[in-house]
Amino acid sequence: MKGDFAVWVYLSHTPLLWLTVTLLAYGVAERVALATDRHPLANPVLVAIVLTATVLWLTGTPYATYFEGAQFVHFLLGPATVALAIPLYEYRATVMRALVPMLAALVVGSLVGIVSAMSLGLMLGIPRDVVVAMSPKSVTTGVAMGIVETLGGDPTLAAVLVMLTGMTGGILVTPLMNRLRIEDRRARGFAAGLAAHGVGTARAFQVSAVAGTFAGIALGLNAFLTAILVPVAVGFLR
Repeated sequence: MKGDFAVWVYLSHTPLLWLTVTLLAYGVAERVALATDRHPLANPVLVAIVLTATVLWLTGTPYATYFEGAQFVHFLLGPATVALAIPLYEYRATVMRALVPMLAALVVGSLVGIVSAMSLGLMLGIPRDVVVAMSPKSVTTGVAMGIVETLGGDPTLAAVLVMLTGMTGGILVTPLMNRLRIEDRRARGFAAGLAAHGVGTARAFQVSAVAGTFAGIALGLNAFLTAILVPVAVGFLR
């Protein structure tokens, strides 16, 4: 007990405290997911966010202080994304056989994601800068923030909307695909990565390696295509 207290005192004076909190929250969230047989509502990312946010709220810790430690995890997002090339290489033959329908789905999915978000925002009378922040909601956070900042929107709001999109997609993708009776792991994974970026990709890998591979492909390609299409779409707002 005394040793645990000494560790807490040490961590509380370093950024490592919030890195530790983040890792512990995800560890607990993963156990919850396993205990519920990976129920969609027990998504580890969602549960970890809730747990971490609760700790920050109870301790009155500002986000800037938290990020001093959590930035180490944030840094690893880049290598983790690059590491998706490993399953892509392993399943390259499967990918090549589905290349044409995959590219068609990419174009349609990317356009629908952008146009639906912007159209809904305009119909509801949402301010332009918020509509701009909504437009790249289906790509990974770093890419979305970069796109929105370049276009004069609020990158912080964009990050929040991206996470909400990912959480929603991560929860809905499995029951929705089951309801639609879509059994092809390639299609399920690609749809998850296309609509729900990293969170959807993580969920797809929990289902199968093939689904995760196609989700990773969708995540990367959609980020590239969205970075081209969103400035064009926002141009029409002017």
